[in-house]
Amino acid sequence: MPSSPRIAPGPAPEPKVLDFPLPPPGTMGPPEEYARLRESCPVARVGMPMGATAWYVTRYGDVRDLLADPRLTRPTINDWPPRPDEPTDQGPALITMTELDGPRHAALRKAVAPVFSARAVRDRLPRIRELADQLLDRLPQESADGAGHCDLIAGFTRPFPLLVMCDLVGIPYEDRDYFLPVLDDALAGMVTSQEGRRVTDLLREYVAALITRKRSAPGDDVLTRMIQLCEGGELPHEDVMTFGLSMLAVGFGISDIFLANSLHTLLCEPERYARLRDDRRILPGAVEEFLRYMPVMNGVVILQAAEDIELHGRTIRAGEAVLPVIASANRDDTTFPHADRLDLNRTGNNHLAFGRGAHNCPGSHLARAELTVGLEALLDRYPHLHLTKEQPPTWDDESLTKSPLTLPVSW
Repeated sequence: MPSSPRIAPGPAPEPKVLDFPLPPPGTMGPPEEYARLRESCPVARVGMPMGATAWYVTRYGDVRDLLADPRLTRPTINDWPPRPDEPTDQGPALITMTELDGPRHAALRKAVAPVFSARAVRDRLPRIRELADQLLDRLPQESADGAGHCDLIAGFTRPFPLLVMCDLVGIPYEDRDYFLPVLDDALAGMVTSQEGRRVTDLLREYVAALITRKRSAPGDDVLTRMIQLCEGGELPHEDVMTFGLSMLAVGFGISDIFLANSLHTLLCEPERYARLRDDRRILPGAVEEFLRYMPVMNGVVILQAAEDIELHGRTIRAGEAVLPVIASANRDDTTFPHADRLDLNRTGNNHLAFGRGAHNCPGSHLARAELTVGLEALLDRYPHLHLTKEQPPTWDDESLTKSPLTLPVSW
């Protein structure tokens, strides 16, 4: 009997584009889809809020590898998402240290390394605590009912990392009402090239003016140090600009989200707050656990493939976007036993909160210090801090990086 003709397999079907995973309303998450995607679809095609699509990668091992993969680069807001129907933008891009590559990136990291080292941050701890106490001094004191009340987000967790960054870098804190709204637009993702151009121009103009001011009136700060390296021929002017833009764009925003989420989690289970209050020896390990557990990095790291990459039977084409989901990787049970449990005594905590590889966060020691000192200051000042029962926290349920918009507390 003649054999049946062999039919060549056709191309693999295009993966279904999933809705972008978001946490349940009124919570910080994580999104319910994480566990299912890690188990059955570790490389998924998702639709981004700005209309583009990207590959959403959720397993710890894959995320760890992709963060250090040289075939992936970080696009600027001017370059991604692609806008084929709009004219090509020829102006300067909004480039931070995250998007910088090659020798320039290495030279700039080397220049800033001494001021962000573990030793330098340790020496600065008294100043960081002083800034925390200054903010807490401004919170309301006892009211007519004998208790204090405030929104901890507006009063402390949001301004504290910003104040620390401004004080260290030399960015005037009083300028925040100008640059914070511009940054909000930038970090939300630009829909059109015109919007991207507007934000880029505003931020570059601000940093350029600040550099000019520092040249005429130097300070005891990191930006002045970068300018001096530039004047000595060790750094080009554009890299000083890149440093200033980096501090504005990524120098404080994630830290305030980690601090707000950590406090919300502690105050939802008051016995944990009391435990940290009464035994500060566990605080360093608890900080690492907060960095692992808080589902902050839900797709905010956007990478772009420079060449085709094969992963779990999928082909990520050159030019396509990849989201290594750090928040999902840090909840992977194959790496972290009982990963969805907050364990203040967890050991061997190899979380990916600060990335990995050439672009791992150079400010990781400072971010740890901000989280540690912020918690210590509150534990010292308000040993009986608790959520206000009559006024629950509020949330932005459309945000990719979920944290409470308000956190009403009493003491």
